[in-house]
Amino acid sequence: MKFLFVFGTRPEAIKLCPLILYLKKIAHVEVCITGQHKELIEPILTLFQITPNYDLALLQPNQALSDLSARCIQAISTIYQAVQPDCVIVQGDTTTSMCAALSAFYQKIPVAHVEAGLRTYELYSPFPEEINRQIISRIAHYHFVPTERNKNNLITEGCDPKNIFVTGNTGIDALLWILKNKTVSVDSIIDLKNKKLILVTGHRREHFGLPFEQLCYGIKKIAEAFPDVVIVYPVHLNPNVQKPVQKILNELNNVKLIPPLNYPDFVALMSKASLILTDSGGVQEEAPSLNVPILVMRDATERQESVEQGFSFLVGTDSQKIFNFAKKCLLEKDFYQPIGGNPYGDGKAVEKIAAILQVKIKKMVAV
Repeated sequence: MKFLFVFGTRPEAIKLCPLILYLKKIAHVEVCITGQHKELIEPILTLFQITPNYDLALLQPNQALSDLSARCIQAISTIYQAVQPDCVIVQGDTTTSMCAALSAFYQKIPVAHVEAGLRTYELYSPFPEEINRQIISRIAHYHFVPTERNKNNLITEGCDPKNIFVTGNTGIDALLWILKNKTVSVDSIIDLKNKKLILVTGHRREHFGLPFEQLCYGIKKIAEAFPDVVIVYPVHLNPNVQKPVQKILNELNNVKLIPPLNYPDFVALMSKASLILTDSGGVQEEAPSLNVPILVMRDATERQESVEQGFSFLVGTDSQKIFNFAKKCLLEKDFYQPIGGNPYGDGKAVEKIAAILQVKIKKMVAV
């Protein structure tokens, strides 16, 4: 059995590296990275001691999605012709994942989709991820979904139930591995002086412009109303993020704008936080395992389970709404009362996926 993993961003790397290591014990595995987020992905590969077999180095400054997609499809097709994999494994909803799946379809190579079935059914939210994931679902042979809701989404769309498997999310496997093996002291990252920590992540493409400015003004309101709280914001390298963040938040004494963190450092801050503000998908999955409330700064989320169980609150990018919910989380002890455990799994997703792939691909190759 020969598996080829294709990915290009930090979240994909975090969620796929544990599966790569596990499958290497039982099969031939090769890794192709596209370089979609090259600076952010290399520390993750180093952390898990994974060396890619192929690096397409597609990253270009301010590249349009259409340009990236065209170059990605063409470059990946060449790799497929050389490797001849029995199965291509992609994760999530990135442009890299969509292009890798489409290239595999053109060459009639089976695709396994990790973290399948997430939906908002809002065309441009998240953008372009919502359509990316729908395209992948039409192509994929095997769908590894985190939750029953995700499974039902795919069944409703006509996917074969026999090829849909509820496994949990591999991101939880990665998180628990870090907590067990790579513990980092928060004091080595930032001096909190025994103050409460609010952790912020914000980078979504659909928020660029006025929505992102409003998001930043919401953070500013919190900082001014709670001077005894430290707000830490590892700022994404994209200029569309850097410019408004520096303009609106840079002069506030209790807002610490820092470069993107290595994953173990970020996990350490999540673990210490009293509140997380994010427009990220992965953080919505991880924080419930740490019992930290989340304000989701998006108008729609494909991770409704955490909202329904009370782990997260959907606040959009309206500055006043962000402030109001942050105030409730910080001051009202009974406001955050989640129900049940993490809906995205218990850290066993990798084992489940590997066992299923081993059986499915072995049967396919035998035929």
